[in-house]
Amino acid sequence: MRERENLIINFLKSDEYVPMKAKEISSLLLVPKEKYDEFIDVLNDLEDRYIIRKNRKNKYILMDEKYIQGMYRGHEKGYGFVIPDDKELSDIYIPKGSSKNALNGDTVLIKITRDESEGYRKEGEVVKVIKHEKESVVGVFKNNRNFGFVVPDDKKLGTDIYISKKKFNGAKDNQKVVVRILEFPINGKNAEGEIVEVLGDRNEAGIDMLSLIKEYNLLYEFPKPVLDEAEKIEYKIEQKDISNRVDLRNKNIFTIDGDDAKDLDDAVWVCKNEKGNYILDVHIADVSHYVKEGSKINDEAIARGKSIYMFDRVIPMLPEVLSNGICSLNAGEDRYTLSLTAEIDPKGKVVSSDIYKAIINVKERMTYTNVQKIIDQEDDKILEKYKEYINDFKLMEELAYILKNKRLEEGSLNLDIPECKIILDEKGIAIDVKKYELSFANEIIEQFMLTANEIVAERFFWLEAPFIYRVHETPDIDKVLELNKFLFGFGYTVKANKDQMHPKAFSEVLEKSKGTEEEKIISNLMLHTLKVARYENDNKGHFGLSSKYYCHFTSPIRRYPDLFIHRIISKYIEKQYNMDEKEKSIYFKQSKEYAESSSKREGIAQKVERESLDIKKAEYMSSKIGEEYEGIISNVTSFGIFVELENTVEGLIRFENLGNEYFIYDDEHKQLIGEKTNVIYKIGEKINIRVIEANKDLRRISFEKM
Repeated sequence: MRERENLIINFLKSDEYVPMKAKEISSLLLVPKEKYDEFIDVLNDLEDRYIIRKNRKNKYILMDEKYIQGMYRGHEKGYGFVIPDDKELSDIYIPKGSSKNALNGDTVLIKITRDESEGYRKEGEVVKVIKHEKESVVGVFKNNRNFGFVVPDDKKLGTDIYISKKKFNGAKDNQKVVVRILEFPINGKNAEGEIVEVLGDRNEAGIDMLSLIKEYNLLYEFPKPVLDEAEKIEYKIEQKDISNRVDLRNKNIFTIDGDDAKDLDDAVWVCKNEKGNYILDVHIADVSHYVKEGSKINDEAIARGKSIYMFDRVIPMLPEVLSNGICSLNAGEDRYTLSLTAEIDPKGKVVSSDIYKAIINVKERMTYTNVQKIIDQEDDKILEKYKEYINDFKLMEELAYILKNKRLEEGSLNLDIPECKIILDEKGIAIDVKKYELSFANEIIEQFMLTANEIVAERFFWLEAPFIYRVHETPDIDKVLELNKFLFGFGYTVKANKDQMHPKAFSEVLEKSKGTEEEKIISNLMLHTLKVARYENDNKGHFGLSSKYYCHFTSPIRRYPDLFIHRIISKYIEKQYNMDEKEKSIYFKQSKEYAESSSKREGIAQKVERESLDIKKAEYMSSKIGEEYEGIISNVTSFGIFVELENTVEGLIRFENLGNEYFIYDDEHKQLIGEKTNVIYKIGEKINIRVIEANKDLRRISFEKM
């Protein structure tokens, strides 16, 4: 379809073209008679999308106005933005009243009404809603006796949904429900719908997370045919398979994970050779041995894209019998792996490497906590328990330090963004929020996995194999210049221009700010300046890691790109690195398709994971109304300032809660200035606040200045 569209568009763009009717165009483009109906369908589609139009003589010409297709992102105040399908274009502002009743997430066609100029962003208006993203919505049902309405959890949706009495379907006031939209909003009229599922009372334990699952239409239950197929998989370790693998079952191989982890897909081992170089083994669960192409399990994994880790549950990519069973590298059990051995010199340079199929038997299931205790030599009980392996972990520590230092020297960005840990009571209610501190034991696995990912990506890049890379492109210079306006106030500058930008310029600023009060703020500002990493079938390097070649190889249990490239690597190993061109072309097509779908699923997973935390943070802070805290200003906007507390909770102080005066918003320096007092609020400053609101339905926490 896309090729035929481009053929027609390029024909209409050509200097020789004069307006013609469909028959004339088809004749000149040599469209076969049997393909004429399809040709007309393409013309109609281009016309529907405002790319071409007919003139008064019913002849086709290109549109003389600029129309752009993209995704509408609404704001609860009525305005919005359109993210163009063309990734080369920047987002376009849609003023209030110009959305043509588009809902948050809809695919729309817009007309540009004002081009970007100094002081003004590009603006547009929606001319057509091409596709509604959601047919059903999650929200709170409000019963008004003779009718009702649903207030969506998604406050950006742009409309409440009217429910006639006969379509309540048993829903009661203040219950969380799923509503199917029957009529979308038009001419200022609200959408109309019917209740199709009652989730439960909004304050009932677990309903908040179930609502989130339903809101994003997550595949949280496996279809029976998938589960049946998983149960029928032969889980025996076969002698015929062992003969084709390197047998490493006698080696001291360890998994190192969090205390609660169940899907263990990586294991490691380190030693030194006679030359004084380190030998690093990274063993990854051979999931592709069990999840075959064309299987129902594989199709379901493609649809899910990745496992989603909500704070109190996991929505896995693979059925549990695989993810926590035969594919998990459980201690004391024989497991198939796709493995990598690298020889690394004392400066961190990879001297040689090999990728192969193996069978292993993990000696110990280690936790980050216990490995850190071994490294710190601080717990006699732990040291005694693992005394025969202490040297293994000391070598791991040595190598990880070498790899990390080399990475930092080359400019890799060490963005230390704190994570949080939420403590629940027996009813599932949040009773505490803490900052989750990472130890160097976490860093050991991080450095080993980064190294393995780089080695694999580089090898298969030079093989010109069909592959999926993890891509992180150079940031836009405009965003870097914007960042520098903030950094200047702290005494820092990222040295960069549009022709030359290196991650080391960013890492130098991070290093200089280390240990200062503004360190966390600068890390956050940089994070928002960088582009979003994604999957692509073309290698474009990874800016944040300062890597020319990078992929995701190490988590095939929970990420589909890893599983796909495992399948490719296995094919190359089995065929002695001689895959025929016909087979390669099939996998090239798949690599593009799966990279795009996995990137989309990853975006959804990140939203769900972030919002699940926001819900529970708000739930926790609802018991802290009136309490006072010290925080740091994390962002300044035209409607107030965001303040982050030590426990990672973030809340908004609106203008009316800042003090009894008018504040001027300085967009260039992202600061507020009091009109009477000239008091300035800017990013990075400490501020004392009082909690005045915490609403988990709105995922909103509000503060006032003390």
